[in-house]
Amino acid sequence: MTRETREKVGEGMAVETKEYRAEARFQRVSPQKARLVLDLIKGLGVEQALITAQFTKKRIAPVIHKLLTSAIDNAKYVSGEKGYDLDVDSLYVKTALANDGPRMKRIRPAPMGRAFRYQRRLAHIVITVAERAATEEKTPKAAKKKAAK
Repeated sequence: MTRETREKVGEGMAVETKEYRAEARFQRVSPQKARLVLDLIKGLGVEQALITAQFTKKRIAPVIHKLLTSAIDNAKYVSGEKGYDLDVDSLYVKTALANDGPRMKRIRPAPMGRAFRYQRRLAHIVITVAERAATEEKTPKAAKKKAAK
């Protein structure tokens, strides 16, 4: 899936930013626990985000790693199909969300023949990657010094 948005850059010029997303729905983890890992990768470049998700010691981390890989693959596929020039190294994690899914109602035995109800929470996880806008400010300082000489 792709979504094109317009961001204002400089003096009234608009640059189109393409976003690519992947979803994992009905995951058996509470959204609060999934957000702990998602907050670690939000805003990072995809390479650094993959490494972070790979070495995080949470049960949901492998699912998030797989989901991030899927978002990157979606970006490669869509850009190839539409003929976009995509630089995978310039992709970053734009948004990483864990929304509530439906809750499963369960019953736990309680003393004196009673029953306590509790809920198992599910999460819908959405990761969006986008390409960073290339600007002149991101050139290495060594190249600027050579250009100045």
